[in-house]
Amino acid sequence: QVQLVESGGALVQAGASLRLSCVASGRTFSIYTMGWFRQAPGKEREAVAAIAWSGGSTYYADSVKGRFTIARDNVEKTVYLQMNSLKPEDTAVYYCAAERDPFQLLPHRSALGPRDFGSWGQGTQVTVSA
Repeated sequence: QVQLVESGGALVQAGASLRLSCVASGRTFSIYTMGWFRQAPGKEREAVAAIAWSGGSTYYADSVKGRFTIARDNVEKTVYLQMNSLKPEDTAVYYCAAERDPFQLLPHRSALGPRDFGSWGQGTQVTVSA
């Protein structure tokens, strides 16, 4: 497993941009698919985006396509979530997640859920005001 630490959450106005970062520790980061999930009060945790270890395959939830971009730096063991055109409905705690995925299968699934990932960060709060 890897240990994950997120940062970058903040209170912003609608339409603003924000970049979340997640730093991983562990020697095999480069074969992990990394994901971002979010959980709003009273709602289930949902997948936002994921990226394979090569960076060549990505997954996005329909609600964020065209606004959010996931990227990773395997040398720095960091995964990013660039969030543009933020909306109040994007308000949630955002979690970084990792799963060993040497064949890069996870981002090709039609849907991802929390059970697909075994390592989690502590979360960072993103609040978007109207």
